[in-house]
Amino acid sequence: MSSSVTSPERKKIHPHKFTLWVAMGSIVMMFAGLTSAYVVKKSQSNWLEFPLPKVFWYSTAAILVSSLTIHLALKAFKARQMGRYKNLLTVTVVLGLLFSVLQWMGFGHLQQSGVQLFGVGSNPAASFLGIITGLHVLHVLGGVIALLVIFFRAFSSSRKTYSPVSIEIVSTYWHFVDILWIYLFIFLSVV
Repeated sequence: MSSSVTSPERKKIHPHKFTLWVAMGSIVMMFAGLTSAYVVKKSQSNWLEFPLPKVFWYSTAAILVSSLTIHLALKAFKARQMGRYKNLLTVTVVLGLLFSVLQWMGFGHLQQSGVQLFGVGSNPAASFLGIITGLHVLHVLGGVIALLVIFFRAFSSSRKTYSPVSIEIVSTYWHFVDILWIYLFIFLSVV
């Protein structure tokens, strides 16, 4: 009598999801290095203390709400509620763009307050703020581009696939940039 042993089938991660997780790990390492350098540089005598502009609070609210809307969009997609999915995806794109505009306005407020981020008359504190938040905004804009790709796919009449992989990847990345901003915002407010 032969017995066959069945092994439980291993669930494999989609290659694009794996690539995303590797990329997010790299981004975490980059921001960990930048915030570590910020802490070290802050102990020097030429460090300029200044409060973050209030508009950064509004941008934080925008990105938090956008994280909720992308989560609900993913749920709507999986439930095949395509009208709701499209509406929530649209709101997420608008909130992502709003976050970027509010960040730009925050840089403008700093400039008006006499805080020079880069170039002649800048200070290491301001330059670090500009680099850290600027790199984050670039990652958010990358997320907005990804959102726009799935947005145009959602509104394309010629394409009717129901694979959730692309929206899952974009949603995961969007939550990641949200969490990253919360970390950076708390870090820059407290440290």
